[in-house]
Amino acid sequence: MYSDLLHALPDVFSLANFAAVVIGVISGIVVGAMPGLSATMAISVLVPFTFGLEPLVALGLMAGIYNGAMYGGAIPAVLLRIPGTPAAVATTFDGYPMAQKGEGGFALQVAVVSSAFGGIASAFALMLLAPPLSKVTLLFGPSEVFWVAIFGLASIIFLLGGNPVKGLISACFGVFVSVVGSDPIYGNDRFTFGQLEMLDGINIVILLVGLYALPPVIDLLETPLKTSGVQSSKLGTEPIWKALPRMKTYWTTWLRGSFIGIWIGILPGAGGSMAAFMSYNEARRTSKTPETWGEGEPEGVAAAEVANNADTASALIPALTLGIPGTAVAAVMLGGLLVHGLQPGPMLFRDNPDIVFGFMWQFLFGAILLIILGGSLATNSFARLLNLPRPLLGSVIIVLMLIGVYSIHGRMFDVYLMLGFGAVGWVMDRLKFPLPPVVLGLILGGFAEENLRLALRIGRGDPMVLFQNTTSLILVALTVAVIVGPSLKKRFIDKKKVDDDAAG
Repeated sequence: MYSDLLHALPDVFSLANFAAVVIGVISGIVVGAMPGLSATMAISVLVPFTFGLEPLVALGLMAGIYNGAMYGGAIPAVLLRIPGTPAAVATTFDGYPMAQKGEGGFALQVAVVSSAFGGIASAFALMLLAPPLSKVTLLFGPSEVFWVAIFGLASIIFLLGGNPVKGLISACFGVFVSVVGSDPIYGNDRFTFGQLEMLDGINIVILLVGLYALPPVIDLLETPLKTSGVQSSKLGTEPIWKALPRMKTYWTTWLRGSFIGIWIGILPGAGGSMAAFMSYNEARRTSKTPETWGEGEPEGVAAAEVANNADTASALIPALTLGIPGTAVAAVMLGGLLVHGLQPGPMLFRDNPDIVFGFMWQFLFGAILLIILGGSLATNSFARLLNLPRPLLGSVIIVLMLIGVYSIHGRMFDVYLMLGFGAVGWVMDRLKFPLPPVVLGLILGGFAEENLRLALRIGRGDPMVLFQNTTSLILVALTVAVIVGPSLKKRFIDKKKVDDDAAG
């Protein structure tokens, strides 16, 4: 089962693949260090430029960006009390007070080592858990695959948090986009509105760039960022090898945070923010000096950063094996796989083992490179990124978006479509509609339709064919539990609160 994992290792050490990971990590740190930008946006902008690359090179860039950006968010979190990424919110609790005391350099070094530890643990979890899970999913037939797709959509809609109705509307929009084009069986036009350019459907890259890249850029241009007082000479930096002995007492925090992050990453819709808060709270609860937390406790930075990086590769466990991404970044990465003709799901491990296992190694090396690249450069060089003019940065990103989308088919129609999706994404962002269900609806919509119609053809039109085996019934039960569970939990909490108020 794990022999393919070893066979894929030599390919990762080729110059192009290894350079892709290095460039990705550095780019990711740069993106994460700029408040308002994210790994999701960076990968969305990158995907169009990877068409001419080998799949493993393109995936190496994505893996590097993902690892780098998750750590990069700690830089403004520590120096400005502004989380560069949503998962870095918990890092501000103790990171910023450390910077106020003149220990900003050490705080960033704790963050980079903790991030690397969490990333390494997450990569090993991906390597160990994904292959056996893929063997199980290879036994799935059309009806089981259909229910897996439905379960994935339900998980993102009802477990993502916020308003399930808004999540459902977002998912339905994504499913609608997935059926635009020619009918896969009869060849009839569907929702093309007379546009020949839409006969082949809507390219997922256009949707990704529009939804995930344009709204953050608009916010970047709208919101000024005050960076006065950020001077790398005042960070209190020392060489990383001298700082490491001061972190030797954080082993239990790193191990606990890694476990929490991996577990949260596997759960669809949870994400690094939840992992960071859970790890921080648990580490504070078990600390011998909880009163120092929030006032500049380095272990608090370690707890937050190790957990929000431990969910990176683990979020790809359900994404690669079942097509169900655990985070928004994982959803965008699935789009990157589709661009290169790699269908996420059970067949991915059977048909493209060198690529998928090479991708896992790239995640591991990306996490290791964080210490080498981030530990030596981030505390000084990357801190200066906060002083870059935001209008200049936003303009560069917009130009890259336009060039990347135009290069897909060489037509302006795709650019206009991307701008239209960008407007939709901006409105959805303002109205607090979640974006991951849109992407997952596009990815799983066509997948679910194809397998549903195939199952019904096998069953000669009898819908009961979808419920004829134990696996399908288990998936149906899980889907119902995901849909009903949050509302039951909310009722239970409300009832308990009412009872407590009555008793008080």
